[in-house]
Amino acid sequence: MRLFWLMLILAGSTFWLIREVQARPIARPPGVLAPRAPFQTPLTPESEVRLEKPGYQFEPVAYFELEARVLSRRLYRYDAAAAISPVDLALGWGRMSDTAVIRQLSIRQSDRFYFYAWRGDPPIPVGEIVVSSANMHLIPGNDNIRVRLERLKPGNLVRIRGFLVNVKGPNGFYWNTSTIRHDTGNGACEIVWVADLVVR
Repeated sequence: MRLFWLMLILAGSTFWLIREVQARPIARPPGVLAPRAPFQTPLTPESEVRLEKPGYQFEPVAYFELEARVLSRRLYRYDAAAAISPVDLALGWGRMSDTAVIRQLSIRQSDRFYFYAWRGDPPIPVGEIVVSSANMHLIPGNDNIRVRLERLKPGNLVRIRGFLVNVKGPNGFYWNTSTIRHDTGNGACEIVWVADLVVR
């Protein structure tokens, strides 16, 4: 019996250690790692973009592309959107991809929102934080992309190509994407159908 408990403790410790290593942020030297702001261009009815998942309707409103640093990642399993969007990423570009700036901020995600705080003075102007970072609700275009999104951790650099979308679903569910970078609060998140993902 004692051997059983010893093995159980050992297995639990190993599992905890593996999870800690997997969750550990990737160290990056100071400097801007993702200099460009996201790119988007409106879609027209002639674009003929068809996006499908059972039970949901997607209205693509813009082609969307960005290179950014992962500031935080949050998985969702039980909220109304989890069936199509299991991952939110807080992403930063410009000076919000610079370790020298990020290490002066406390960053977290909760309830589909992204929060940041600092001690004393902010490391860069607050308006620059707003336009250089965002919480994005990600809809993986396939299972391979979903798995890779779920494995991301802070410090990863990602290139995402896809579409900003509005969504309608069961029981009156609807979700409308932001199409600008300077908004904050409820409704300010981009809803991104991820058609292509490159991770560094």
